[in-house]
Amino acid sequence: MSLLEVKDLHTSFFTDAGEVKAVNGVSFFLDRGKVLGIVGESGSGKSVTAYSIMQILAGTGKIVSGSIKLDGQELVGAGEKVMKTVRGNRISIIFQDPMTSLNPTYTIGKQLMEAILLHTNRNKKEAWDRAVEMLRLVNVNEPEKRMKQYPFEFSGGMRQRVMIAMALACEPDILIADEPTTALDVTIQAQILELMGTLQKELGMAIIMITHDLGVVAQMCDEVIVMYAGSICEQGTADEIFYNPCHEYTKGLMRSIPTANTAGKKLQPITGTPIDLLNMPEGCPFAPRCDAAMKICIKQRCENMQLNDDHRAACWMNVKRGVEDGSITLEGGADHE
Repeated sequence: MSLLEVKDLHTSFFTDAGEVKAVNGVSFFLDRGKVLGIVGESGSGKSVTAYSIMQILAGTGKIVSGSIKLDGQELVGAGEKVMKTVRGNRISIIFQDPMTSLNPTYTIGKQLMEAILLHTNRNKKEAWDRAVEMLRLVNVNEPEKRMKQYPFEFSGGMRQRVMIAMALACEPDILIADEPTTALDVTIQAQILELMGTLQKELGMAIIMITHDLGVVAQMCDEVIVMYAGSICEQGTADEIFYNPCHEYTKGLMRSIPTANTAGKKLQPITGTPIDLLNMPEGCPFAPRCDAAMKICIKQRCENMQLNDDHRAACWMNVKRGVEDGSITLEGGADHE
């Protein structure tokens, strides 16, 4: 049995303008000790998927349907009392910007101890010792001194280390990292990723890495989910996604990555703009921006196809290739031109 199982998850935000379908039928598994990457541009539903798992949605947000099981225990509809035992203890999260996640009026030590006291049976002395131990674990120098300092006295990279220490203080089974290196420079980013990789191996926890940076995915992840407009368009092992992308959106992401060979050349951006989640199209949500779009792409959304044991994609181009090479036979003469 998988550690985490998300099945047909639908999450919406109900606004004055209408229902925003932020997550639309997301399903995936996460096994113990594995690192899952969730990739996509802003507004694709990556963070909302994570917040749905933690059930920390904004007031207008609601899980409309679907299932989220942790070790077989259903979390959707379980209630706040159950979720309080899950958050921090079983699943922890690192948010994008540590400066807005840390309270500027409290010391680092007080904020670290608060999480430990809330989720464990430790007393204040034991919580202090554990907080110091965690700061030392994430390579914060002079941890006893740092405990008495405030967030503004830390650099961006050091604040992110504090957030990692806070998330790991109660030894969770799953760590959700929501773009943990976005606001950091390249050198510090590399240090944070190396630290997370080391801690993941030492502690044996599973990680959900949410990012728009494919370089981070290549470095960290065992499996990858590519999201667009609240849906999964492709999922598979990191090798399959990088070396054999089978959705036009994933291919567009790959083409937009600068490499040594693109020096002096123009990058190939994905044209157009993201769709309006208030007015979702009948067909593939990426079709209006896709150079390879066919008539059926506009009319009908493609189901997630099993391409091999480690790879699934929801793109009509795979059906077209299958028809052309004879591996797929269509009934009724569907129009794919």
